[in-house]
Amino acid sequence: MSVSSPILAPVVALVAWSLVMWLWMYVTRLPAMKQAHMVPDPQAPRGEQMNQLPAKVRWKADNYNHLMEQPTIFYALALTLALLGEGTGTNLVLAWAYVGLRVVHSLVQALVNKIEVRFLIFAVSSLMLVGLTVNAARAVF
Repeated sequence: MSVSSPILAPVVALVAWSLVMWLWMYVTRLPAMKQAHMVPDPQAPRGEQMNQLPAKVRWKADNYNHLMEQPTIFYALALTLALLGEGTGTNLVLAWAYVGLRVVHSLVQALVNKIEVRFLIFAVSSLMLVGLTVNAARAVF
């Protein structure tokens, strides 16, 4: 079965952005660990060692983790819509809006981490998921 749908482009874009954040996380984390003379300890409780790093270093890792959470809903919805032949029009706009908002959320979190701004961006991006969910439900049922 071959599926070609425009909504797959924002899926690939968000995966690519997640990899950019992954790289940014390590480009900042590894030098910070070296500067702190940190030796990874597998016996340390999860996150304990990383909490010793400066906040600006941790923000990138926090954002990378966020990109592994809620976007999984986006991936499922976008792939469902693609398979249903509903990956154009409003759904495509909602998908690109979601990806754009997630990129902006990443930049805010990684650079300044203003929680109020991040929350607003997160809330609006979540509304894009609500729209995609409603449209997918209409198509399925």
